[in-house]
Amino acid sequence: MNRIAIVNSSSFGQVFTHHIDRLKKIGDVSFFHFPQDIHGKELAEALKGYNIIIASVSPFFTSEFFEHHPGCKLISRHGIGFNNVDIHAASKHHTYVSIVEGIVEQDAVAENAIALLMNCTRRQNEAIQAIKQDLWKTRASYLGYQVRNKTVGVIGYGNIGSRVGYILKNGFNCKILAYDPNLSEEKIMKSGAIPVTLEECISQADIISLNAFLSKDNYHMISTESISRMKKNVIIVNTARGELVDQNAIIDGIESGHIFAYGSDVVEGEPIDHTHPLLNHPQVIITPHISAYTVECLESMGDKCVSDCEMVSHGNVPLNCVNLNQIESGENK
Repeated sequence: MNRIAIVNSSSFGQVFTHHIDRLKKIGDVSFFHFPQDIHGKELAEALKGYNIIIASVSPFFTSEFFEHHPGCKLISRHGIGFNNVDIHAASKHHTYVSIVEGIVEQDAVAENAIALLMNCTRRQNEAIQAIKQDLWKTRASYLGYQVRNKTVGVIGYGNIGSRVGYILKNGFNCKILAYDPNLSEEKIMKSGAIPVTLEECISQADIISLNAFLSKDNYHMISTESISRMKKNVIIVNTARGELVDQNAIIDGIESGHIFAYGSDVVEGEPIDHTHPLLNHPQVIITPHISAYTVECLESMGDKCVSDCEMVSHGNVPLNCVNLNQIESGENK
């Protein structure tokens, strides 16, 4: 009998309880919540006996975890990223790691990126707070920008980034600059964008949308140095990963007036509380990692995770397995 652990997820099974019902047909189901920085050995001991894991963006499943947790068949990510799983170690121990296809989250995340952008450009959050403080008379001070005809730099032009570009190009007549080292210029141009270097994207855009996967090469790619090369009054939106930006650099850019506004659904070290320095600035809008939180998206994400569990329980390989080749080749042995 399988034992299934749902780890650090605030949404799986909460709205769509039929996902839990399906899982119970193949094994025992338990919910766990661990600190983000829990050590691998401690995490392994807490999950001892659980051979299937549905995982959120944290904690980190390190090589130490896999060394002390033999017999884990599957880590099914309740999302599209897998930077919190040591893929090499998982493959070495014959643990499948599967993710939700990007297309599942495409519309939900892209639409939230646009929502954050509109809030930033029109300073809606500040204006809403003013109304609550009986400051209607200050409305003229919330001067914003229109999005129409602006130059938008999209960093990461995959499923979500390309959808952001499509909406802004066709809905707002924006010029779309796309930087994505993993895509050919031809593919980017077919999507209606202009392929550019990172330097061109950063320096020419009025608006920058971050939609890239996190890697060791792009950690803090938005830094004090890169912000200095951006246009004055640039607007930055981040629905990818908080670690893509240096938060101190964002704060400095806001305070110096170089950045007009920063809208983000992700924060490095999340979750954060009300004391976080980013929240001290009215031009910064933070939402608590809710881009995928639509009825349509959450149901599809849950369906995928449950299907992964069912397939592995019957001796099959889960769909969208990111380390299948490594496991089959035995290159990690």
